[in-house]
Amino acid sequence: MSDPGPSAAALNAALNAARPTDVAAEAPGAAEPGTADAAIRVLLVDDQHLVRAGFRIILGSEPGIEVVGEATTGREAVQLALDRAPDVICMDVQMPGMDGLEATRLISADTRITSRVLVLTTFDRDDYLFAALRAGASGFLLKNSSPESLIEAVRVVARGDALLSPEVTRRVLERFSTPGEQDLGADAAASSAAAETAALLERLSGREREVLEHLAQGASNAEIATTLFVGEATVKTHVSNVLMKLAVRDRIEAVVWAYEHGVVLPGNRD
Repeated sequence: MSDPGPSAAALNAALNAARPTDVAAEAPGAAEPGTADAAIRVLLVDDQHLVRAGFRIILGSEPGIEVVGEATTGREAVQLALDRAPDVICMDVQMPGMDGLEATRLISADTRITSRVLVLTTFDRDDYLFAALRAGASGFLLKNSSPESLIEAVRVVARGDALLSPEVTRRVLERFSTPGEQDLGADAAASSAAAETAALLERLSGREREVLEHLAQGASNAEIATTLFVGEATVKTHVSNVLMKLAVRDRIEAVVWAYEHGVVLPGNRD
């Protein structure tokens, strides 16, 4: 496979640049999941009993991770997300009734739910990947990954980082870079979408727009602070404002939004 070049590296860095120190200030809570004070609470969602049992054994035996529930459908997942307040939801895609993508959309849109969704699927398909990202998923992992990869994925997503493998990142970049496909398949109302994008960007101050551009280029809060000659606490405030004004859930969604709406383009890194 050919080297995707610096643009792919930039996007990969952007999607994975949410460091633990960055996220803590953007999404404050009691104790950070996975610390001695708070185990990572995990909800397993899959219609296959053996799959859930395997995940429960892998995750339940890991220190600092607690499996707090299991669901067999997307509808059950939404209800248990409300009832059990998991930190991470390991979500299957294909299930009877409401599928995992629709459940992810509902969970991400519900302000009462703070859980992050890690999509787990057997099918390495672009339509699942992009639908999962648009639905608000914080990570995407294939079920044939190693147990160690699953454990690390749960920890990464729990602390607020993005989880996309290099090959998945390359496909995201290719989709953004392909003429006519930058909107991920939603080009029916291009002029209306452009107007909406402009209106959202108008809500950002000049400094917040700069911060968004740096986020999308892969910079951490500390790197942005150095570049803009401001304090890191100031950058954290700007990041929080960007997420709120763009109505996006976290840094990964902000990065995807920036590329999808042309705020930055693949390869445009100063």
